[in-house]
Amino acid sequence: MTVNFQYVNIDTSETLSALTEEKLEKLAQKFEFLISAQVYFKHDEKDHETGKICNIELSLPGPRLFATSNKKNYETAMIETIKDLERQLKKRKEVFSTH
Repeated sequence: MTVNFQYVNIDTSETLSALTEEKLEKLAQKFEFLISAQVYFKHDEKDHETGKICNIELSLPGPRLFATSNKKNYETAMIETIKDLERQLKKRKEVFSTH
């Protein structure tokens, strides 16, 4: 699975990229139909409480899946986003297996 990263209004982080890629690879092993992932890390200046945003868009057969989280740090936002995507993937896999 191909993973592309974009950092918006923040510096690039190799450790965050590596951690995210590791989590997405585990997801790709569970759900073999994944093609690629677009990962966006953003910082929202207006939101002082949280403001650390992680958006992930997955490409797979059929419509793309998208999830986003806004937390106090990027790691928890990324973990929450991947959990949301895993829930969506489980639903999609049920649809695939009925045919």
